[in-house]
Amino acid sequence: MAASAPGRARRCWRQTRSTRFQLSRAAVVFLLSALVGREPTSVGYLVRLPRAFHLTQDLVKIVGSSDHPVKVYVMLHQKSPHVLCVTQQLRNYEMIDPTFQWHGPKGKIISENSTAQITSTGSLVFQNFEESMTGVYTCFLAYKPTVEEIITNLQLKYVIYAYHEPHYYYQFTAQYHAAPCNSVYNISFKKNLLWILSQIVHHVSCEVSLLKSECHRVKMQRAGIQNELFFTFSVSCLDTKKGSKPCADHNCDATKRLPKAKNLIERFFNRQVETLSTLAKRLPEIYYIEGTLQMVWINRCFPGYGINTLKHPKCPECCVICSPGSYNPRDGIHCLQCNSSLVFGAKTCL
Repeated sequence: MAASAPGRARRCWRQTRSTRFQLSRAAVVFLLSALVGREPTSVGYLVRLPRAFHLTQDLVKIVGSSDHPVKVYVMLHQKSPHVLCVTQQLRNYEMIDPTFQWHGPKGKIISENSTAQITSTGSLVFQNFEESMTGVYTCFLAYKPTVEEIITNLQLKYVIYAYHEPHYYYQFTAQYHAAPCNSVYNISFKKNLLWILSQIVHHVSCEVSLLKSECHRVKMQRAGIQNELFFTFSVSCLDTKKGSKPCADHNCDATKRLPKAKNLIERFFNRQVETLSTLAKRLPEIYYIEGTLQMVWINRCFPGYGINTLKHPKCPECCVICSPGSYNPRDGIHCLQCNSSLVFGAKTCL
């Protein structure tokens, strides 16, 4: 789609070498005027961000099954739900002289363990779940249905997975009419633009990271060759739960702060278009090209973790630790197949 005035049609305008310094300063002033300019009326829209399945909050007790292993999901560095050493049916019956014994990936678990505790009723609870705690856990239950009957033995298996919420962010691209590609003014402008964008989203506890900045000579239709700056930057939210003053307010939720940051960025670029339309013939050498701002939504998992709605239907938007037979070497979103991988959380395929 062709850009409207004052878009690509004005980029053929040229300045003399003697006025470049003044007009490059004008480009910075132009950015600042867009930052502090009048707030235009706009219609906002809410982007629904994925929410991980907070098992530790929604379900506090997990029961076993005598037919198959039960999957349990525990968020990294959080307390786990109570994993019961009974089936749903046994929860409704009395048991005489029950005994419980838990075995984990590293052997027998004792009740005095500082990381994994066993309650008096046989429930397994993790106080601070770590990645290395992921694995298969087995509970051996022995009890009498009645005083007269013989001891009944039952073995229940659980697969306990570590997971974390996806790291999600917006990635923006924008183009600017530029000074010659070898000009120092482009470098100065890039620094100023990045600083202004960071200030815009600072009060919603978000940050801007420059991913790529390139200058290219572009042959335009009926407009000769133009110099253009191509910016790619990301907008993500800081973790407000950490630091000297942890944030506990509902407004601290990243799913609320990130859409606000996105709207602030879009508003800033719209203001640049409005400001540019008031400059008449005195255009700065570097200015935003109307209509070039593009945005994509991106989410990522840590290496060794991935999202799999088929394998983990009860935690469909969680970054769950990769099972044996799979791996994730980088911050992708899925665990890849690797038959030689024998551990949970593999980051390489040997």
